Amino acid sequence: MARLISGIGVGLRRPFAAELLKTKRHLDFLEVTPENWVMYGGQRRSLLSACMDRFPTVSHSVSLSVGGLEPLDTALMDSVATLCEQTDAPFWSDHICYSSVLGQPTHDLLPLPFTHEAVHHVARRAAQAQSHVGRPLLLENATYCVPMPGAELDEAGFLCAILGAVDCGLLLDVNNVYVNSRNHGYDPFLFIDRLPLDRVGQLHLAGHTLVDDVIIDTHIGPIIEPVWALYQHTIRRAGRLIPSLIEWDQEIPALDVVLDELERARSVADAALMNHPSHRSRSMEHRKVER
Repeated sequence: MARLISGIGVGLRRPFAAELLKTKRHLDFLEVTPENWVMYGGQRRSLLSACMDRFPTVSHSVSLSVGGLEPLDTALMDSVATLCEQTDAPFWSDHICYSSVLGQPTHDLLPLPFTHEAVHHVARRAAQAQSHVGRPLLLENATYCVPMPGAELDEAGFLCAILGAVDCGLLLDVNNVYVNSRNHGYDPFLFIDRLPLDRVGQLHLAGHTLVDDVIIDTHIGPIIEPVWALYQHTIRRAGRLIPSLIEWDQEIPALDVVLDELERARSVADAALMNHPSHRSRSMEHRKVER
């Protein structure tokens, strides 16, 4: 039985990893990028092991290149499989993109054309990766600065088509939805409404940077109010607290600042579910038990 991932967590980052081992504040889980941790030894590996012992942990890789043309990286998938085994993780995740060209890493998440050919290509490789690791795979929606030519679908249609073609889940990055909606002129709330939220296994929340009227997905916090509003809408529509994660990757502050964002996420999610029918039913059952 895999270890349950629930509630609100944070991405494990080196500047505050040691603080995590001492904090008395509550967080529910950690997300580890294996490329930044698993391939190393020494103090970094010791920190990782100690954090994994204290918190439920999931893997979130950035270089699978599920939309790429080169063979999938078996060394990466092996490291993910090892991490999942060590932590009893219920799933692992990576991005709908390509991240290498002619065998060389691009160090960026590059967009795919929204075509039926790309849908089947991603679905085939995602199924292969999921089988290799031996745990369910969640695919994350990525940001893109310009649409790739030849699109036959819009972005939401592309995501839905991939989920319809492969038995994987979705890691829905709420900030990425907002960023793309601003950069490409669509309604982010209607975008969320089109997605099969029952297939969403995790949510991401992050900050971003506005540069000359273009939003760049920098993961620099804090999270802005429109993204919080979109997160609340997503939780309300889903009718459940989807495991949610705070990402802060650049200009990383003290741990307490990151955990303040985590507490904000918990409050927003609670407010979203307060008047939801399923939440009222659970509350009534809880009161019956108490009596």
